[in-house]
Parts: sequence; C-alpha cells; structure tokens
Amino acid sequence: MRALVPLFAAFAVAASAAVAQNTNTDWNRSQIKHVLLISVDGMHAVDLLNCAAGIPSVNDGQPFCPNLAALAGTGLDYVAASTSKPSDSFPGLMTLMTGATPRTMGVYYDVAYDRTLSPPSVTTGNGNASGACTPGVITGYTTEYDEGIDIDQTKLNGGAPGAGLTDGGIASIDVSRLDRDPTQGCAPVYPWNFVRTNTIFGVVHAAGGYTAWSDKHPSYSAVAGPGGGSLNDYYSPEINSGVIALPGVTTPDGISCSSIPDPTANLSAWTDSFKNIKCYDTLKVNAILNEIEGKTHDGKPAQTPAIFGMNFQAVSVGQKLIEKGVGTGGYLDAAGTPTSFLLSEIEFVDDAVGEWVKAIKDRGQYESTLIIITAKHGQSPIDPSRYISQLINYTSPATLLSNAGYIPYSESTNNADGIGPTEDDVSLLWLNSSSNTLASVQILEQNASATGIALGEIYYGPTLSLNYNDPTVDPRTPDIIVTPNVGVTYSGSTSKLAEHGGFSHDDTNVVLLISNPGFQPKTVKAAVGTAQVAPTILEFLGIDPWLLDAVRAEGTPALPDLGLF
Repeated sequence: MRALVPLFAAFAVAASAAVAQNTNTDWNRSQIKHVLLISVDGMHAVDLLNCAAGIPSVNDGQPFCPNLAALAGTGLDYVAASTSKPSDSFPGLMTLMTGATPRTMGVYYDVAYDRTLSPPSVTTGNGNASGACTPGVITGYTTEYDEGIDIDQTKLNGGAPGAGLTDGGIASIDVSRLDRDPTQGCAPVYPWNFVRTNTIFGVVHAAGGYTAWSDKHPSYSAVAGPGGGSLNDYYSPEINSGVIALPGVTTPDGISCSSIPDPTANLSAWTDSFKNIKCYDTLKVNAILNEIEGKTHDGKPAQTPAIFGMNFQAVSVGQKLIEKGVGTGGYLDAAGTPTSFLLSEIEFVDDAVGEWVKAIKDRGQYESTLIIITAKHGQSPIDPSRYISQLINYTSPATLLSNAGYIPYSESTNNADGIGPTEDDVSLLWLNSSSNTLASVQILEQNASATGIALGEIYYGPTLSLNYNDPTVDPRTPDIIVTPNVGVTYSGSTSKLAEHGGFSHDDTNVVLLISNPGFQPKTVKAAVGTAQVAPTILEFLGIDPWLLDAVRAEGTPALPDLGLF
C-alpha cells in the first residue's frame, strides 16, 4: 500500500487547528474545499463488499461497481457503520445532517406523533385529517413530513405555482397542510423548524460556505435546520408523483427518458418500476453534475458548493420491488447476491458516480473534494426466505392497541379518515396516556405470535428511556417501540419483499465510504454511526464541529482513523 501523501497530513493539521483555536471557520488552512455527500438509500455494507470484490455467480466474478471500487481504493470503508434507530428515511437523513440521534433531534419518522401539536387546517394528500387548533390548548396529533404536504403530490414539481416541469422545491409545500403549534399562536410547523437541532448546512452556510442538496420530497428541506434559509440551492422532484416523460434526459446507463421507459408499470409513482426510478434519480444526478460545474441544479451561474449531495432511490427500489409482469428484485440468498434487477440498479448508481468523479477531475477539484458514500437506511430482510407480510396474514401491534382504545384517534387503525399508525418493519406506538403502557405491553406479550414479535423485542420504560427521552417528558418519544422478528413487516403491500425503519442488522448496517486521493485505503472494523458523518465533514472543512448542537449535546465524535485527532 502506498503511504499517505502530505496533503492528508494537511487535512489533519487544518482540522485540528480549527478546533484548537475555537474559530468558526478556517477555510484557507483546510485543503478540502468541497464535500460531496451521497446517500444510496438501502445500500448495505455487504453490497459494497460484494460489488467491489465481485461474486462468482455475478458478472463473471468481476466487480460490478468499478467506480465505487475505485473510490474504495483511496478511501476508508467503515464496514460496521449503523444508521439511526428507527431507520426510516427522515431520521436517517437528519442523523447524517445533524450528528444527532432521535433523542436530541426529535425526528422519529416522516409520519410520527407529537403530543403538543394540533392538526393541519387542510387534510394532507395522504389523509392526515384537518382539525381545530386553539392557541394555548394542547391536544397532540400525528405529524407528517413527506409528499402529503405538497400542494399537489401527483406532480413532479409538487404543484408549485409557475414551477418548471420538475422543479417546485420548497415553493410546493402547502402551508395549510402543516401541523400547527398552539403554543405559538397555532403557527404552522415548517419542516426545517420541526427539527430541534442545527445541521451541517446551517453551520457551513453561517461560516460563509455555499450549500446545496437534492432529495425526494420538498419536505426534506428540513436539512436546512431551524430557521431555514441555509440552503443556497435545494432541488426536490417529488418521488411519489405520477410518472411522466422527461425530454432530453438519459440515464447514466443509457436509458432514454424522453418517453416513459416502462409504460405498462403502475405510473402513479416512480418507485413502482425498476426502469422508471432510474429516470427519476437521473434528474438529481444531473443536478449534481451542474453543481460540480459551478452552476445551480438547473444550470444557472453559481459556484461549486462547499457541501452538496443527493439521495438515490434506485437501489432501495431494486431491493424491495415485486413488479407485476416484469420480475422480482431483492437478493437470491442471505449472502447478498443480487437478483438481475437489483444488480442493474447498483450498476446504474455506479455509472452515476463515475460521471461525477470524471466531472470533478475535469474541474481540477479531485484532490480538494471529499466524497462520502453512505445511506439513510438499509433494507430488511436480505435473506428472501425470511420475508413475512404480517399485516396480510395476521395483525399488528397498533391494530391490537387501537382495538383496545389505547391509541390516539389520529394514529388509530380504526380511523377510516386518518393516515394510520407508524409501522413498517418496526412499530412506534404513542398512547392516549402513558399510564396505559403496562396494560398495552401485556396485550402485546399475549399476542406475540399474531404480531410477529415472538423473537423480537418490546422497548418501554427503562429499556426505552436508556436511548430515548422519557415519553412523559418529551412529547415526541413513543411510549412503546416494537421490533418484530427479522423479516416481519406490517405492510399490507403485495408488491414488496423488504422494508426498512426497524432496528435489525439488515436495516441499519449501511455502506459508509470516505474517499479522497490523499487517503491510504483501509477497512475500518470499529463500530461507528452515520451520526459521525456530520462532525467529520465540518472537521475536513476546517470548521469547529462543536458548532453542531448534537455534538455539544451528545458528544458525537468524528469518524476514527482519519488523522483528525
């Protein structure tokens, strides 16, 4: 292996100096000027191992992600990285951006509950019902920060007035569909104010850095953090919109999107097709290419951001989709051998990464760019034989407790007009009263087989408050968290063979690769968390990581073995 080049030592000196001097920023001393942060949603640590090393039965045993493998050749691969718990997209995203766990940032799921908030004034697109809000009167209500708060979630631009075909951004958020805060005169709670802690975008922007992010919902503008305004460029074509042709768009693996590639698929969402999802993701891939070139996501003059990135949905779709008349994604075995459909999605992501690396090199910024490949969440189960759709076959924890009268009406399965409980391959349970916790747990224990939790776990009381705030004090903490048997999901879908949100190894053990040509390649086996990405980014940019609320509150350290200490 080659030795570290002097540039790597300069990174450490710059970061250490910034911390020692307790300055907000030290741009001139840091050799890293740009951080490209990529979330390949669903991608496990084992997926990178398999695609970079090769599998005998796939691609003639040759690596099937050569561009990611090349990044690993000058990178640190953290093979024991764990995402947030719960591992839903929203907390997974915000953990990366804040360095916090749900305990501190207050984000548990895109659809969750807050005991102090009141309903929106207009029912959301997904059915979170409208209701009254009286200033000073505390009620509690289901919270929603996904496509349901769009002006029109059927449109790729979210229905923003006067927006381009794909480009609504935060202008497509319907304020009347936001939960309201009765302690603040029933003011709507914007996504960026729902998060309790600041973010890397807020810190970098305050230090004078240019910032950009692309994601799957306008609501994920929450990455800006409290107060908003810290994103110079935000791009968020709505993933759960109707599928349309994208003139002039070609995917990195050569699919033309000028007409819909898979017109026989369910066209109500991009995630219902192995091919169509690639067209959707390519919109954001092209946005990153523009930003590398010193432009905005839509090609207007700007500058290459200090911190920017996006999330991919293709691998997640490849892992979980059963596409009628086309085929089944996922894995062939517990070793993570991908089906041909998942293989195609991984290759697509790899092709996109290759385009970015080439563009960064052409721009002359390869040595000054830190590239981070990780994921908001994994997907469970990898082993296809373990998947069980519990809700179709039996019942769920929320169903039992709704029938017992212990669940708030906005969360209840008996509320025909509501959005429903927070259950995927985890069950988060907020009760009408925390005094009903023991009675609720007794019901769950008595129905362990019917709910698929005989080999799972129930967290409440001390086992819950060990890692989360006391639910009698924190209005967002669930009273009970149920993690079912591995493979059990509470989805009623017949088009899925995996899900995420839970605590299992397959849900949480995600890829985490930190790459720069100044690094000596290394496999790091120490247990780390994706929360450590945020302070690591600030260290490399020469910014004091203690400016992050989460670092001060939880002591979140930068990732090890990077020479930062």
